Amino acid sequence: MRHLIARRLSAFTAALALGVTGAAAASPATADPRVTEKTATATGYGGAVSTVDPEASAAAIEVLRNGGNAADAAVAAAATLGVTEPYSAGIGGGGYFVFYDAKSGKVGTIDGRETAPAKMPHDAFIDPATRQPYRFTPELVTSGIAVGVPGTPATWERALDRWGTLGLGDALQPAIKVATRGFVVDSTFRQQTLDNKARFAAFPATSGLYLPGGDAPAVGSIFQNHDLATTYRLLAKQGTRGFYTGPLAAEIAAAVQAPPKAAGTSLPVPAGFMTTADLAAYRSLDQAPTRVNYRGLDVYGMAQSSSGGTTVGEALNILDPSNLAGMSRAGALHHYLEASALAFADRGKYVGDPAQVKVPTAALTDPLFGKERACQLDPQHAAVKPVAPGNASDYDGACPAGAAPLADEKDTENISTSNLTVADKWGNVAEYTLTIEQTGGSGIVVPGRGFLLNNEMTDFSTVYDAKDPNRIEPGKRPRSSMAPTIILKEGAPFIALGSPGGSTIITTVLQTILNRVDLGMTISEAIAAPRASQRNTAKVTAEPDFIAAYGQQLAPFGHQFTPSGDAFTSAAEIGAATAIEFRPDGKMVAAAEPVRRGGGSAMVLNRSS
Repeated sequence: MRHLIARRLSAFTAALALGVTGAAAASPATADPRVTEKTATATGYGGAVSTVDPEASAAAIEVLRNGGNAADAAVAAAATLGVTEPYSAGIGGGGYFVFYDAKSGKVGTIDGRETAPAKMPHDAFIDPATRQPYRFTPELVTSGIAVGVPGTPATWERALDRWGTLGLGDALQPAIKVATRGFVVDSTFRQQTLDNKARFAAFPATSGLYLPGGDAPAVGSIFQNHDLATTYRLLAKQGTRGFYTGPLAAEIAAAVQAPPKAAGTSLPVPAGFMTTADLAAYRSLDQAPTRVNYRGLDVYGMAQSSSGGTTVGEALNILDPSNLAGMSRAGALHHYLEASALAFADRGKYVGDPAQVKVPTAALTDPLFGKERACQLDPQHAAVKPVAPGNASDYDGACPAGAAPLADEKDTENISTSNLTVADKWGNVAEYTLTIEQTGGSGIVVPGRGFLLNNEMTDFSTVYDAKDPNRIEPGKRPRSSMAPTIILKEGAPFIALGSPGGSTIITTVLQTILNRVDLGMTISEAIAAPRASQRNTAKVTAEPDFIAAYGQQLAPFGHQFTPSGDAFTSAAEIGAATAIEFRPDGKMVAAAEPVRRGGGSAMVLNRSS
């Protein structure tokens, strides 16, 4: 089967055929093979995909058309995102892969989160010269200290071995072609480059690739990455051993231990701790998903080291006793915001890498615990934030609820990540969130290799506390908020969704579920709706459109808002979700963002009206 599909993939053409929704078909002899048209919603049969990028979506569709399944197509799309969305995704980072296997009817997951180097000390974030913590920016975010051992290549190989029909070499072919021929630069790519200009200029390899002539690539120009194409060819030939061992591993470790910075840069760029032994020892992890039942739906998510599954699941359990559909919109949103704050309180108190922290996953996803936490939700008034966590070791679902000491948590997760959703004609579904952390990661391109290294270690708590579940430890995986989610209805796929956005990933996924399940929106409307994110803080972070639409309605409840946006980018958006909904008649509705992050790309294999 793999050899047959490989022969078919060798005939891969980047121009889409007539059956693909969202891109114009053209004669192969005259068409520019680059795919630029974006469509936010596509409905049809035979397979579907939603990503933030049309080249990635097209790569997935071609794999599906040539007989590959959802796992194969997801890896092909992810590898293509490493070319076209290099500041959010790529082999220098990590992520979480959730898969519904139609043959077994079960959901499985892969933890491909980055790990701390074995020699990373507890005081890694302390400047040895001053004995004071490094400033978060620029020192930590642009440093070798921030680089964790990448997990993305291992995730791809494991997903294909576990569920796919292609080998890694075949799955990488579409991305190799895009990297070689180039893609069309859009305004988002240019702006993200400009947002990182000072950081990228600190490294000759990075500025040479992304700042040719000292400026970001112009909108409409063609961007090629031949170094990355060569690196992908190495992985196609050698598998992941070509990444985690040998010359490439030595070059990655060298770039971390002695960051290849420009002589004239003013950025300090502290050195990190990764060695070739750390890379050789890396393993992705097969894990059982989290699961809660909400309104009769089985909601599967990512367990620790991600906090996504438990936090989304707990918030749903808190909300399940309330009839959101029968409330005013303001009342329903009030409940959503308060449930999110309660779940985030427990996230901060209890969640870390389960290999080194005892995480009460069963309690956090127990409907009795959720019911007890719902005792703290006042239907008419917003609680004073931060709220205290619940007592996950002693609960019975009855009011009044017990409380635990407040966690000392500072949110350091950054917003730049990428998400993709893929389904095939056999009913398999892949939901995959991958990242290099901040937009542009650490800013360090491995010289001659064409990819950026992550800065995921900044997801650890910045000050070491032995009681903190997210404290720095050698070999540990920092807590993540990535929340790839698959929802089953009567045992069959109903919705698959996920989003980027740092800690706002959790609230984006949660709000999208409520929009679709409780508030009567279509999946496309649920994604497009304005967002707000309550993460147990005094003020709710919200998009300007949300504040304009609901700020006055929510003021009587006591909610206060601060507009979204961050110190690293010019964007004021929360998330960039992708989703597929599965209808009873067999149709698939692929949905992407219509506006956020320049708009996403939804495609189906066979279009229907």
